[in-house]
Amino acid sequence: MLNPHEGQALYAPPVPAPGPMVPPASMFGNVPGYEDTLAGGGGGYLPPPLPLHPTQDPEPAPVPQDWNIPSITEDVARERFILYASGYCCYNNAPAKDGVITNMQAFNTYRYRLETFTESRSTEWATKPYEGEPADFYTQTAPRPWEIPVTGPSLFQNHEENIKVPYTSSKKPCHTCSAAGKMPCHECNGSGTKVCWVCNGSGRREGDSPCSQCNQRGRENCSKCHGNGTKECETCKGKQQLLTYINLKVEWKDNVEDYVVEQNSGLEVDNLSDVTGKTLFKNAQYMLYPVYGFPDPSLSQASDRLIREHQAKYSQNSRILQQQQTIELIPITKVTYKWKGGIHVYYIYGNEHQVKVPDYPATCCCSIM
Repeated sequence: MLNPHEGQALYAPPVPAPGPMVPPASMFGNVPGYEDTLAGGGGGYLPPPLPLHPTQDPEPAPVPQDWNIPSITEDVARERFILYASGYCCYNNAPAKDGVITNMQAFNTYRYRLETFTESRSTEWATKPYEGEPADFYTQTAPRPWEIPVTGPSLFQNHEENIKVPYTSSKKPCHTCSAAGKMPCHECNGSGTKVCWVCNGSGRREGDSPCSQCNQRGRENCSKCHGNGTKECETCKGKQQLLTYINLKVEWKDNVEDYVVEQNSGLEVDNLSDVTGKTLFKNAQYMLYPVYGFPDPSLSQASDRLIREHQAKYSQNSRILQQQQTIELIPITKVTYKWKGGIHVYYIYGNEHQVKVPDYPATCCCSIM
């Protein structure tokens, strides 16, 4: 009588894959000034201390009176239109070359930009494989988060630094592998072998010929662990020990907000985000004073509103290092032209002389082979 299990591979008992290994709270000590610091999730952004000396009130900056917008010539308008049309394989360039310009209308469009450059600090308990670093926990009092000196980037440049807080480091056994340095391989459930993919564990191929892939064993060595049944612990990288410490994340950020004065040219404001204009006014201080006396009162109102909002918002959990406001004049020219009896328009805008054509009058259907 045939044994029903004959010719079948034996399976190792499954090893359940562990979930995310969160370090136990007992791994971390109690550091004065860092009581709310958590593992992985951090303790949130830390409010900066109040300045030791009262800050100087911002002073109004002189505002130039020259708000004129430069105009472009008809030759420039035609040249940019031809260049635009030649960039599309489905556009016939006849409207750009032969169209007759009947009107060119310039529009005053101003963009106000407020930048608030901030520094924020947050902490979290962190771990790394122990590589012989000194464990200095409690050898001295750990400095508070805002007492740690850090060299920042140039003004208005985004940057991030991660710093190990002095006198918070300890050496601990790895909580993931229980200081073994190894973990069972989850690809083969710790057995070191897997069912042969050729014979599916039977030891024989189709036609009852012996399987040469596994030498009739029905199993082959696991390629992930090279037949060992274990892999290096990903947490401690085989070191068995971890260095626990408080990580200080320092983030410098340029918080930018724009306001564009409404203009009736018909060009959507979103198109202006990719172009630059002529800088008419630029002012940087620790704390800014709003722009007053601008020809368009809506820009002055926006300056006052944004400065108040930024100072209230970013002073809560970060330190404001500098503010900067800029007014750009963005040229927009609405060009009306006639072609084959129809009246059409296009726009040229920005220092880059970008072209926007709402409805090009001579297109064809293209197909890419």
